[in-house]
Amino acid sequence: MRHNCQTEGMITVIIPTLNSEATLTKCLAALIPAAVDGIVTQVVIADGGSKDATRKIADSAGTDIVVTEPGRGQQIRAGIAEARAPWLLVLHSDTYLAHGWIDEVANFIEAVDIGRHRLSAAAFQFALDDMGVRPRLLEQMVHLRCSLAKLPYGDQGLLIPKRLHDKLGGFKPLPLLEDLDMVRRLGRNQIKMLNAKALTDPTRYSNEGYLRRIMRNQICLAMYMAGQPVEKIAAYYNKPQSSIQDCDPVQSVADQKPISDINPS
Repeated sequence: MRHNCQTEGMITVIIPTLNSEATLTKCLAALIPAAVDGIVTQVVIADGGSKDATRKIADSAGTDIVVTEPGRGQQIRAGIAEARAPWLLVLHSDTYLAHGWIDEVANFIEAVDIGRHRLSAAAFQFALDDMGVRPRLLEQMVHLRCSLAKLPYGDQGLLIPKRLHDKLGGFKPLPLLEDLDMVRRLGRNQIKMLNAKALTDPTRYSNEGYLRRIMRNQICLAMYMAGQPVEKIAAYYNKPQSSIQDCDPVQSVADQKPISDINPS
């Protein structure tokens, strides 16, 4: 499909990576048709010090590469600093966009840029590239969360005008939950849920176990909403499985003041 010239050359894609060789090729491959159409004109790999072939893959694909300290918020900030296009698309390296995303994104960008749609960001529908009942149930849970709360996570991508990103102060250099922090600052009225899907590699869920992974994510969310420091949440999130039982994040949540009492700055 030939898109309106107003949407051509509009997007810089930012992908934070850390030892992402297993999934990065598929992530980048899904962007090729948009590059051919002239919608995506720059891809920035913001690498946190990978020891595998991540940067070699990125270099072979012709992306821009910036190396920074590890930490997804910090990496995203470094990638955005290199962006040349007026729209930003932040993607995780284990996420790849499903067929049909280009037309919907182009239409959304055009609607915002000509004033037919309010200045806002957009996210994709969550999907897992896995078979069975458990991934479908998780997809339904995420769909419900996004329908009711307009609370997409980073594995759903975030498409945002750079002027809106800058107005909000950009991504914070957080080690974790930088996506939730940005979405909360956007608010319900500045996020549109697209119909196109962002497929996530299921390896983390299959290796850790679906139930355990979901519980870990929900505990992190509860800690964040209760106002726990993000550094403490990251320490819990990154604990080896054998040691998670030794900490009590639920008690930590109970002891913490609600997030409404915390200065968002």
